[in-house]
Formats: sequence, structure tokens, C-alpha cells
Amino acid sequence: MLMEARARTLEFAHDLTGERLLGPRLRIVNPPLWEIGHLAWFQEYWCLRHRPGAELLASSVAHADQLYDSSKVPHGARWDLPLPSFDETLAYLEHVLERAVERLEREGATRHLRYFVQLAAFHEEMHNEAFSYTRQTLAYPAPAARGAASGPNEAGPCAGDAAIAGGDFMLGAASSDDSFAFDNEKWAHAVKIAPYRIARAPVTNGEFAAFVEDAGYLRCELWSEAGWNWRQGAHADVPVYWERDGAGWVRRLYDRRERLQRDAPVIHVNWYEADAYCRWAGRRLPTEGEWEFAAATAPGSPLKRRYPWGGGEPTAERANLYGAGGGCADAGAFAAGDSGWGCRQMLGNVWEWTADWFGPYPGYVVDPYREYSEPWFGDHKVLRGGCFATRGGLLRNTWRNFYTPDRRDVYAGFRTCAA
Repeated sequence: MLMEARARTLEFAHDLTGERLLGPRLRIVNPPLWEIGHLAWFQEYWCLRHRPGAELLASSVAHADQLYDSSKVPHGARWDLPLPSFDETLAYLEHVLERAVERLEREGATRHLRYFVQLAAFHEEMHNEAFSYTRQTLAYPAPAARGAASGPNEAGPCAGDAAIAGGDFMLGAASSDDSFAFDNEKWAHAVKIAPYRIARAPVTNGEFAAFVEDAGYLRCELWSEAGWNWRQGAHADVPVYWERDGAGWVRRLYDRRERLQRDAPVIHVNWYEADAYCRWAGRRLPTEGEWEFAAATAPGSPLKRRYPWGGGEPTAERANLYGAGGGCADAGAFAAGDSGWGCRQMLGNVWEWTADWFGPYPGYVVDPYREYSEPWFGDHKVLRGGCFATRGGLLRNTWRNFYTPDRRDVYAGFRTCAA
């Protein structure tokens, strides 16, 4: 896992030279040179320096904690730090990985080391996905595609609703499952899900274009108060990256412009935009419980699934994952990944906003990496399902992502429920 994550980091980093190493000061991106060094620091901190019940060991880089600890280094200060050079940063990455592998070979996958190695690998994969957001935001060239079955296709839409029976449900990760889970997934707890109808696929570009063309961005009655304030402050009249082209639309994808795929899920819309569309369409966003129930159960079966299609690992036939350069597939693609209720693309293609604010589950206990979840409770919205840039091994039906409702840089769309 460590080696695979690092290979992808180096793919993203290879052309970050000159001005790209720091890039412009924006709230939604990090300077890439700092972010790459942060990955080495994080792996070193948890896999090499941190020993339960013992004093923290020193870093192999002078003043590393003052440079790379994201909980202590303010975001706006990261451009002004005396960062090591690009070559020195890559050497730090290599040195830490070599020592982590040596420790694994020497000690084996003890319970302690196994947990923190997985934490470091997943952390690096999440940052690699964020690197692709940065490339999109800054109009850099697309990252190298990984060969996944992604990008434009002729699969078409996937229309209609799935009727979900509802019932008693254990929301969250099961404590009896020996696989890795983040603290915000812990632990499964009983909820009751009323019957509902949920869209078989996410809202498409074509469907969202109808909202735009019906003056959806200009009608305050369609927006929450917070959403309308955001729209006015952001001067948002169309989705970010969209432009009119005669009677149709084009959008920017990394450093190029392309005709809008009408049957692909809409992407780069924030929670406020998704909520306004739902009001316009007479629909609503699913709750977390409804989303996970539709993804993880099947009619007549008491068993909860790890993935929408069952227990088999994600494959290129089941989900659009890990192909960051390819982009979104049509909403009708990947039928092999349908959930037990016939919902499509609940893993991969686009992250999906839910109605809920991000918060702890009952009995929540913070994990050793305290800054992962707890600081963001209450003012972030929950997203589910992953996107075309997410590594499949990171995901499961219980996995919770979270962003503030104004974020448009994320590869996020949404599916709706009948009101």
C-alpha cells in the first residue's frame, strides 16, 4: 500500500517545476512543494517516530514539525516557509519510505504498525486525489490516466428512481470487521429508515443545464438563505468551469475546453447548488442513512454489503475509480456495479453530497490522529461514494467524506430523492 501510494505521488509530482512548485495563494489549495513534504512528514511521524507510551522520536529533517504539521502551520503561512528544495523533498520522501519498509520487514505487521501504515497510505492517497483537484483549479495539464475505464462514452443516462423499502439498519462500520476504519465511521449503530425513493444515478449535466437555463441561479426562492448569500458573494450564475457556446455549453477540464457531456454526472457543484437544484426539481438530497442503506443492502437480505455490488473488490467493470486523467463516465455506465436496489455508480465517478452535516456517531472516540475528523464536526457537509480520482482500496459503503458547503473544487455531484 505504501509503495503504490508513493508511485502515484511521484506521478503527480514529476512536472511540478518552477512556479508550479508553490502556485498561487488560494484558500482551496496547498503549495504543492509543501504538500509533498507533508506526505513524507506524516508517514515518518506515525510509522517511525510515534511509539505508544514513549517519547516522540526526532525527525530526519531539521524543524520538520514546524514546517509540515498541518495542525500547527496555518494554511496561509505555507507559502512563506523555508521549505527544502524539490530534490531535497523527494529525497525526504524516499528516505522515509525506505525506513518504513525496513521496519515492516524487521517487525512484521504488528497491530500498532499495521494500523499506522494503513493510515499513512490512505492519507497519501487522499492527498493524491487533492493534487488532481489542484491541477483542475489551476488549469494545469491532466495527471496521467491510470488505465481505468473512464472518460466520455456512449452509455447514456440511467433514469428513474429505485423504491427502497427501508427498515432497521446499522449505520456505520461494524466493530466485528477487522478491516481499517476511520474514527468517524465508528461504530455501527441502529437507525430506522422510512421507505423512500432515490434516483438510480446522479444528476447529469443535461439535467442540471435545464436548471441553469430556467434561471435557477437567479431565483432566490430556490436557495437557502446561506446558499443565496454564497451565490451573491461568489457572483455565481453558472457552474464553475461552464461557458456558453452558442446554444450549448462547454467546460474546462484541466488545461483544455471540451463540449459538455450531457449524460455524465454534473461535477464541481457545491452543496448550496445541489440544494437549489433539488428545490427547483421538487426533490431533496438523501440523508446519510438513506444513501448508505441504498448502497449497502439488498431486498430481502439481512446482510450488509461492503460495496454496492457485494463483497468483490472494485474493478474497472464495476466503478470509475483511480483514472484521474480520464474524468467522468456517463451516468449509465458500470452496470456491473449496481447496488442490490439497482442504484448505479454509488462508488466512483463523482462524490455525492448528502443532506447531513458532518458529526460524530453515538459513542464516538477520537483516534490517535485527532485532527482527521473532530475539528470539522458541525460546519462540513457529508459526501459519499468516491469519484473518478479516488483509489478503490480507500472506499467502502461506510466511508464518509466531508467538505464545507461552499466548495466547488471537489469532484462532487449528487443524486436526489423524491420529496
